[in-house]
Amino acid sequence: MESGSAPRRGRPRALAWWLVAVAALVILMVVVGGITRLTESGLSITRWAPVSGAIPPLSAAEWQAEFAAYQATPEYRLLTHGMSLADFQRIFFWEYLHRLIGRLIGLAFAIPFAVFALKRWIPAGYGWRLAALLALGGLQGAVGWWMVASGLVDRPDVSHVRLAVHLSLACLILAGLVWTALDLFALARDPVARPARLTGVAIAAGIALAIQLVLGAFVAGLDAGRIYGQWPLMGSGLMPGEIGEDARVFWQFLHRWWAFAAAGVLVWFGLRADAVAGTGQRFTHHLGGLVTLQIGLGIATLVSGVAIGLAALHQAVAALIVATLTWAAHRAGSAA
Repeated sequence: MESGSAPRRGRPRALAWWLVAVAALVILMVVVGGITRLTESGLSITRWAPVSGAIPPLSAAEWQAEFAAYQATPEYRLLTHGMSLADFQRIFFWEYLHRLIGRLIGLAFAIPFAVFALKRWIPAGYGWRLAALLALGGLQGAVGWWMVASGLVDRPDVSHVRLAVHLSLACLILAGLVWTALDLFALARDPVARPARLTGVAIAAGIALAIQLVLGAFVAGLDAGRIYGQWPLMGSGLMPGEIGEDARVFWQFLHRWWAFAAAGVLVWFGLRADAVAGTGQRFTHHLGGLVTLQIGLGIATLVSGVAIGLAALHQAVAALIVATLTWAAHRAGSAA
């Protein structure tokens, strides 16, 4: 996988822009995945067919076969019994689109990667990193099916734990793409540039954000956001009485208030990154603005009764925060 005997023999700038494009597709995938969950579409396709599944049903008979497979699931028997074929086609669309974008990401990564390797455009030391990202992408497909499979046997929805693993891996892949692209941009500017290192404060900020992302996945997976649609109270107080009795209430409570702790850590890290990299408060502004927007969207989503448009924006901004934090951590690690 390693190409060239020195960094200057590669094409780091071309590879960097390629990874930025793939990262944009991953952000799109995260947003469509959120819509798929919000529209209860994730269990509409009951088989994992990575190749043949790229072709949707094209005839009335094929649609009936897909619908019959869905009618055998716990979700249909317990929650959506009596659904029409037209309604099924609507939820099928989102799950199909989600899987189609996943296939597109795989092709958008694997084919250029093979071409760059054959042309010996990959700078020394980067082949294994790109191969690892490709492997993570393949693993994400398997994790996605593992998640869906949890709702096809005994329960009418997917496991919120598996949903959290799926989202966390998507964010890890996004961070890996952005970090590697930034290393390659630095290499394009300076042929002897070394990869940035991950600092302790960046790890702390990443952990704070990761906790909030997992809490958000739990809230989404358990439909916990629909229990208390008010802010800042939950019922008659800030802490509802049934917090120890209902897991959904517990996770909503944590997601609400950990958001402010995570926001504080991210802004603190933005200040540290600006001080180290000398960027004139740029990361403080970017991270502060994004987390403020994200909290506002979270509250708006809650009081709207989890409106799909607001919830999708909430998911999109979460992905942008992951990318921006990665950028800040890279700059801090480059300058340290």
